[in-house]
Amino acid sequence: MKLLLLLAALVAIGLFAVSLYNALVTARNACRNAFAQIDVQLTRRHDLVPNLVEAVKGYLRHERETLQAVIAARQQAEFGLQKAKTHPDDPAALQALGASENQLGQALGRLLAVSESYPELRASENVQQLSEELASTENRIAYARQAYNDAVMDYNNRRETFPGNLLAARFAFLQAQPLPLEEGVSRQAPRISLG
Repeated sequence: MKLLLLLAALVAIGLFAVSLYNALVTARNACRNAFAQIDVQLTRRHDLVPNLVEAVKGYLRHERETLQAVIAARQQAEFGLQKAKTHPDDPAALQALGASENQLGQALGRLLAVSESYPELRASENVQQLSEELASTENRIAYARQAYNDAVMDYNNRRETFPGNLLAARFAFLQAQPLPLEEGVSRQAPRISLG
Protein backbone atom coordinates (compact mmCIF):
# COMPACT_ATOMS: atom_id res chain seq x y z
CA MET A 1 0.00 0.00 0.00
CA LYS A 2 2.81 2.44 0.92
CA LEU A 3 4.66 1.47 -2.21
CA LEU A 4 1.56 2.16 -4.28
CA LEU A 5 1.13 5.62 -2.67
CA LEU A 6 4.80 6.42 -3.22
CA LEU A 7 4.54 5.33 -6.83
CA ALA A 8 1.39 7.43 -7.33
CA ALA A 9 3.13 10.47 -5.79
CA LEU A 10 6.15 10.03 -8.07
CA VAL A 11 3.91 9.71 -11.13
CA ALA A 12 2.00 12.86 -10.10
CA ILE A 13 5.25 14.79 -9.60
CA GLY A 14 6.54 13.53 -12.95
CA LEU A 15 3.36 14.56 -14.75
CA PHE A 16 3.50 17.97 -13.09
CA ALA A 17 7.14 18.42 -14.17
CA VAL A 18 6.31 17.40 -17.74
CA SER A 19 3.39 19.83 -17.76
CA LEU A 20 5.64 22.68 -16.54
CA TYR A 21 8.31 21.82 -19.09
CA ASN A 22 5.75 21.77 -21.90
CA ALA A 23 4.36 25.13 -20.77
CA LEU A 24 7.87 26.63 -20.92
CA VAL A 25 8.45 25.18 -24.39
CA THR A 26 5.08 26.51 -25.57
CA ALA A 27 5.86 29.99 -24.21
CA ARG A 28 9.34 29.97 -25.78
CA ASN A 29 7.85 28.92 -29.13
CA ALA A 30 5.28 31.72 -28.86
CA CYS A 31 8.20 34.18 -28.52
CA ARG A 32 9.89 32.72 -31.58
CA ASN A 33 6.68 32.88 -33.58
CA ALA A 34 6.04 36.47 -32.51
CA PHE A 35 9.58 37.42 -33.58
CA ALA A 36 8.96 35.73 -36.94
CA GLN A 37 5.94 38.01 -37.38
CA ILE A 38 8.14 41.05 -36.71
CA ASP A 39 10.61 39.68 -39.25
CA VAL A 40 7.85 39.45 -41.88
CA GLN A 41 6.71 43.03 -41.31
CA LEU A 42 10.21 44.51 -41.15
CA THR A 43 11.15 42.68 -44.35
CA ARG A 44 8.01 44.09 -45.98
CA ARG A 45 9.04 47.58 -44.86
CA HIS A 46 12.58 47.07 -46.14
CA ASP A 47 11.18 45.93 -49.49
CA LEU A 48 8.97 49.03 -49.77
CA VAL A 49 11.84 51.48 -49.19
CA PRO A 50 13.62 51.02 -52.57
CA ASN A 51 10.28 51.39 -54.37
CA LEU A 52 9.55 54.60 -52.49
CA VAL A 53 13.05 55.96 -53.12
CA GLU A 54 12.75 55.11 -56.82
CA ALA A 55 9.33 56.77 -57.03
CA VAL A 56 10.52 60.04 -55.49
CA LYS A 57 14.05 60.09 -56.92
CA GLY A 58 13.09 61.92 -60.11
CA TYR A 59 11.31 64.66 -58.17
CA LEU A 60 13.93 65.08 -55.46
CA ARG A 61 17.08 65.64 -57.50
CA HIS A 62 18.24 68.30 -55.04
CA GLU A 63 17.65 66.06 -52.02
CA ARG A 64 20.38 63.52 -52.76
CA GLU A 65 21.57 63.52 -49.14
CA THR A 66 18.09 62.66 -47.86
CA LEU A 67 17.76 59.78 -50.33
CA GLN A 68 21.21 58.44 -49.46
CA ALA A 69 20.36 58.60 -45.75
CA VAL A 70 17.25 56.48 -46.36
CA ILE A 71 19.20 53.93 -48.40
CA ALA A 72 21.96 53.71 -45.78
CA ALA A 73 19.43 53.39 -42.95
CA ARG A 74 17.65 50.59 -44.82
CA GLN A 75 20.91 48.69 -45.28
CA GLN A 76 21.72 49.08 -41.59
CA ALA A 77 18.22 47.93 -40.63
CA GLU A 78 18.50 44.85 -42.84
CA PHE A 79 21.85 44.00 -41.26
CA GLY A 80 20.35 44.47 -37.78
CA LEU A 81 17.42 42.21 -38.64
CA GLN A 82 19.69 39.45 -39.94
CA LYS A 83 21.85 39.65 -36.82
CA ALA A 84 18.79 39.52 -34.55
CA LYS A 85 17.39 36.53 -36.45
CA THR A 86 20.72 34.73 -36.08
CA HIS A 87 21.11 35.60 -32.38
CA PRO A 88 17.59 36.09 -30.94
CA ASP A 89 18.79 35.60 -27.36
CA ASP A 90 21.48 38.28 -27.64
CA PRO A 91 20.33 41.53 -25.98
CA ALA A 92 22.89 43.52 -28.00
CA ALA A 93 21.49 42.17 -31.28
CA LEU A 94 17.94 43.17 -30.33
CA GLN A 95 19.16 46.55 -29.11
CA ALA A 96 20.95 47.10 -32.43
CA LEU A 97 17.83 46.03 -34.33
CA GLY A 98 15.69 48.50 -32.40
CA ALA A 99 18.18 51.30 -32.97
CA SER A 100 18.59 50.61 -36.69
CA GLU A 101 14.83 50.37 -37.24
CA ASN A 102 14.34 53.65 -35.38
CA GLN A 103 17.01 55.25 -37.56
CA LEU A 104 15.23 53.98 -40.68
CA GLY A 105 11.93 55.35 -39.40
CA GLN A 106 13.50 58.76 -38.81
CA ALA A 107 15.12 58.77 -42.27
CA LEU A 108 11.79 57.86 -43.88
CA GLY A 109 10.10 60.59 -41.87
CA ARG A 110 12.60 63.15 -43.17
CA LEU A 111 12.12 61.89 -46.74
CA LEU A 112 8.36 62.18 -46.51
CA ALA A 113 8.59 65.60 -44.86
CA VAL A 114 10.80 66.85 -47.70
CA SER A 115 8.42 65.25 -50.21
CA GLU A 116 5.53 67.35 -48.93
CA SER A 117 7.11 70.48 -50.37
CA TYR A 118 6.82 69.08 -53.92
CA PRO A 119 3.18 69.39 -55.14
CA GLU A 120 3.73 67.17 -58.20
CA LEU A 121 5.08 64.45 -55.91
CA ARG A 122 2.04 64.64 -53.64
CA ALA A 123 -0.15 64.21 -56.72
CA SER A 124 1.70 61.07 -57.85
CA GLU A 125 -0.59 58.07 -57.51
CA ASN A 126 2.38 55.71 -57.19
CA VAL A 127 3.89 57.69 -54.31
CA GLN A 128 0.51 57.92 -52.57
CA GLN A 129 0.03 54.17 -52.84
CA LEU A 130 3.53 53.47 -51.52
CA SER A 131 2.96 55.90 -48.66
CA GLU A 132 -0.28 54.15 -47.74
CA GLU A 133 1.44 50.75 -47.85
CA LEU A 134 4.24 52.11 -45.70
CA ALA A 135 1.77 53.51 -43.17
CA SER A 136 -0.05 50.17 -43.07
CA THR A 137 3.25 48.36 -42.59
CA GLU A 138 4.25 50.70 -39.76
CA ASN A 139 0.99 49.81 -38.00
CA ARG A 140 1.64 46.11 -38.53
CA ILE A 141 5.17 46.48 -37.17
CA ALA A 142 3.84 48.22 -34.06
CA TYR A 143 1.28 45.46 -33.53
CA ALA A 144 3.86 42.69 -34.11
CA ARG A 145 6.32 44.37 -31.75
CA GLN A 146 3.66 44.58 -29.04
CA ALA A 147 2.68 40.93 -29.56
CA TYR A 148 6.35 39.91 -29.36
CA ASN A 149 6.98 41.90 -26.19
CA ASP A 150 3.81 40.41 -24.64
CA ALA A 151 5.00 36.89 -25.53
CA VAL A 152 8.42 37.66 -24.04
CA MET A 153 6.84 38.90 -20.83
CA ASP A 154 4.67 35.77 -20.55
CA TYR A 155 7.65 33.47 -21.21
CA ASN A 156 9.92 35.30 -18.76
CA ASN A 157 7.19 35.25 -16.10
CA ARG A 158 6.81 31.49 -16.53
CA ARG A 159 10.54 30.85 -16.32
CA GLU A 160 11.14 33.18 -13.36
CA THR A 161 8.26 32.18 -11.09
CA PHE A 162 8.11 29.10 -8.88
CA PRO A 163 8.04 26.23 -9.77
CA GLY A 164 8.88 27.05 -13.41
CA ASN A 165 12.19 28.56 -12.35
CA LEU A 166 13.36 25.14 -11.12
CA LEU A 167 12.91 23.58 -14.55
CA ALA A 168 14.04 26.67 -16.46
CA ALA A 169 17.42 26.65 -14.75
CA ARG A 170 17.86 22.90 -15.15
CA PHE A 171 16.92 22.80 -18.85
CA ALA A 172 18.58 26.08 -19.91
CA PHE A 173 15.50 28.11 -20.76
CA LEU A 174 17.28 31.43 -21.31
CA GLN A 175 15.68 34.77 -20.59
CA ALA A 176 14.07 36.29 -23.68
CA GLN A 177 14.76 39.91 -24.53
CA PRO A 178 12.00 42.36 -25.45
CA LEU A 179 12.45 44.42 -28.59
CA PRO A 180 13.40 47.90 -27.43
CA LEU A 181 12.05 51.13 -28.80
CA GLU A 182 13.70 54.49 -28.33
CA GLU A 183 11.91 56.67 -25.80
CA GLY A 184 11.04 59.49 -28.20
CA VAL A 185 9.83 57.18 -30.94
CA SER A 186 7.42 55.30 -28.72
CA ARG A 187 5.46 58.44 -27.92
CA GLN A 188 5.21 60.10 -31.31
CA ALA A 189 3.45 58.53 -34.25
CA PRO A 190 5.17 58.88 -37.61
CA ARG A 191 3.48 61.18 -40.11
CA ILE A 192 3.44 59.36 -43.40
CA SER A 193 0.69 60.94 -45.48
CA LEU A 194 1.57 62.80 -48.66
CA GLY A 195 -2.01 63.89 -49.33
